Amino acid sequence: MSTDRMPAVAREQMTAAQKEAHDEIASGPRGAVFGPFVPLLRSPELTRRLQKVGEYLRYQAVLPRKITELIILLTAREWTQQFEWHHHLPLALAQGLNEKAAQAIADGRRPEEMSDDEEIAYELCRELGQSYSVSDQTYSRALARFGEQGVVELVVLHGYYTLTAMVMNVARTALPEGARPALPALPR
Repeated sequence: MSTDRMPAVAREQMTAAQKEAHDEIASGPRGAVFGPFVPLLRSPELTRRLQKVGEYLRYQAVLPRKITELIILLTAREWTQQFEWHHHLPLALAQGLNEKAAQAIADGRRPEEMSDDEEIAYELCRELGQSYSVSDQTYSRALARFGEQGVVELVVLHGYYTLTAMVMNVARTALPEGARPALPALPR
């Protein structure tokens, strides 16, 4: 990966709107502006609105945090998004995701051992990403486990992290200094 195309803008070079968006993110649960929000600050109003969606999905959604982190990793893998993987792998493991499951996802394989919740969420997002739809069987399982709100939040979570992965892949968002890419390129 070559040089970061959209590195952080120095505060003294930010517009008033960029400073407001920056400060809103930094004062929230993230505590700082990093990852997709660095390039997104080029559109401050979009950043403000989008970060609220992400904040809800990560910190307030009805989905268990382990499921949220699983889907973030799955999405990072689909897009070979190194920054998102680097940032969320420790969070997923801390929430109880099995290391073997994380490694399988990193390798582009379906994990062999998953809880029912993990399998349902994984299959819903995998089907959606591969066939742009979800089978009746997968939908029924997800609905029975997570309810309508949970199904909607699973889909939006996958879409939100797809969006941030696209932004960071275009911007070539750099990993933190000293970090190495963990995801090999997948054959396309």
